Amino acid sequence: MKQIRSITLMLVASLLLNSSFAQGDMSKEKTVEVGGAPMYPSKNIVENAVNSKDHTTLVAAVKAAGLVETLQGAGPFTVFAPTNEAFNMLPAGTVETLVKPENKMKLTGILTYHVVAGRLGTKELDEKIKAGDGAAELATVAGGKLWIMKKGGKYMLKDENGGMATITIKNVYQSNGVIHVIDHVVLPK
Repeated sequence: MKQIRSITLMLVASLLLNSSFAQGDMSKEKTVEVGGAPMYPSKNIVENAVNSKDHTTLVAAVKAAGLVETLQGAGPFTVFAPTNEAFNMLPAGTVETLVKPENKMKLTGILTYHVVAGRLGTKELDEKIKAGDGAAELATVAGGKLWIMKKGGKYMLKDENGGMATITIKNVYQSNGVIHVIDHVVLPK
């Protein structure tokens, strides 16, 4: 009986030790919490976003648009990621209509309007804002334009319709880019 207990204790100790080594690499990463989950810089945009409870609508839309593979690619991408609350501010039924297969092209256009090529953290955004005398024009992957500016120390994003979004969580670095969480959906013309 003592021998079985000893073997069991050795197995448990071995499992715990192996488990801590397996998680050791990730636990040393500097993470930002988004939607109740740590965002790991070693993971890609999709691998992190699926864990955020604040971005379930965005993740579902990305899947419906067939953009998962793209956003798992090398990038780098800068993603302005609207929260579930931001999507809820759209007129009733908008999201449900957009995720229908027949609206895939329109949904893809809206989602890629939230993406800019390159890794633009706040340091790079500040440089662009300074060079633009207070506002910088960003070309989206969809082919549209967004403008970034700072007001009262907060980063503001303006879309082609004059709609505004505030960055609520900045510099969430990923292996293939950076995410900035925003409080409104921005829309192309």
